Amino acid sequence: MPEKIDKRHRAAQFRTRLASAMAETGMSQSRLAARIGVDRSTLSQLLKSDGARLPNAQVIGECAAALGVSADWLLSLSDRPETASHLLANSLQLTEAPRAMIDEAIFGWHRDAAGYKFRHVPATLPDMLKTREMLGWEYSPHLGRTTEQAIGAMEDRLAWIRESQSDYEIAMPLYELASFVHTEGYYRGLPPGIRDGQIARFKQLHDQLYPRLRIYLFDARRLFSAPVTVFGPLLAALYVGRDYLTFRDTERVSALTQHFDQLVREASISARDFPAHLDALAAGKA
Repeated sequence: MPEKIDKRHRAAQFRTRLASAMAETGMSQSRLAARIGVDRSTLSQLLKSDGARLPNAQVIGECAAALGVSADWLLSLSDRPETASHLLANSLQLTEAPRAMIDEAIFGWHRDAAGYKFRHVPATLPDMLKTREMLGWEYSPHLGRTTEQAIGAMEDRLAWIRESQSDYEIAMPLYELASFVHTEGYYRGLPPGIRDGQIARFKQLHDQLYPRLRIYLFDARRLFSAPVTVFGPLLAALYVGRDYLTFRDTERVSALTQHFDQLVREASISARDFPAHLDALAAGKA
């Protein structure tokens, strides 16, 4: 609940913030008076008065709009001078998403969140854990010459995970791994040799990086998740195909963190049991 402020103090704070916003934007008294439709003398008196009265709501709103600040900030109801539209623009953005995670901006999100826990629901299998052969089979038809660039980016990402002190949790639906092992659906036509090499790669990385790298499998009939990555408390990115929808405000990052943590809590296969489940799938026992 907002702290109750004395009328005289609120009026003084209004004058201080109004003058500050004018100085920040280079807005003169004459220009602002013209913008809000009052006489210059009226505005001058408003700035110099030491009384407890505030101007009417229309004048406050016009001042806020002309100066690009929020009326709540002018009235000491908020400590943030940005307008609601500016806050939304800064907290929610669209970032172009390449076919594979080549974009330097995405790698930058990882570096910025170094030391925090990463939470990741991939669109298919986690790119950074794929073999070169798997990446080539998947991306060559779409990326052509840039396939090698994509493979290099994935190798850089994995090397960064090896060197960093961050925990990396991955949650996938059970059917995704089963489709891969049985070369069904999205993975139809995957050569057996590439599949077997990828299975071996998963087990090798589990042995090398567990428990800092943990892979969980959840039942999509009970829980659903769109592809999403949460970069500690700093950023959450939803993958929507052509773009990443990114959130930086605490409330939404926290909500997506809680969503991911529920996937982990209710996972059908724990990170410790992931290699055994992989073997059972390959043996036709799961």
